[in-house]
Amino acid sequence: MEELKTFNWNEVDRYPSFENCTDSIDFQVSKMCFEQTIMTHISEYFRVQDLVVTQKVSDTIKINFLVSNKGIIHISKIHSQELTKLEIPNLDSIIGYSLKNLPPLYPAIKRSQQVQSAFELPLILVVN
Repeated sequence: MEELKTFNWNEVDRYPSFENCTDSIDFQVSKMCFEQTIMTHISEYFRVQDLVVTQKVSDTIKINFLVSNKGIIHISKIHSQELTKLEIPNLDSIIGYSLKNLPPLYPAIKRSQQVQSAFELPLILVVN
């Protein structure tokens, strides 16, 4: 019982992971692989979109999302500047669709149990 008092429930033992990230046992390497896989996937999805803007958009978008204990991503909030929302009104949908097409995701692990985890990732968006 004493162990539960000192136990940090806000940290996971293993980050959620994709197939390309499962080989690493190092916590920081696995965290970077998880984040980089998501960011690369979103960036690639944006590249194939035909975005037309009337003003240059330069924004750091913050994507808050949960990874369920089943490995399913749920977006909780997307933070962006007003100009970005005006110039790219379907921004939330684009991000949502890109995350739906991610490769299979394994949930985070805490004390040998699959757990839900929350994240905030920054995405730098520049559209001319």
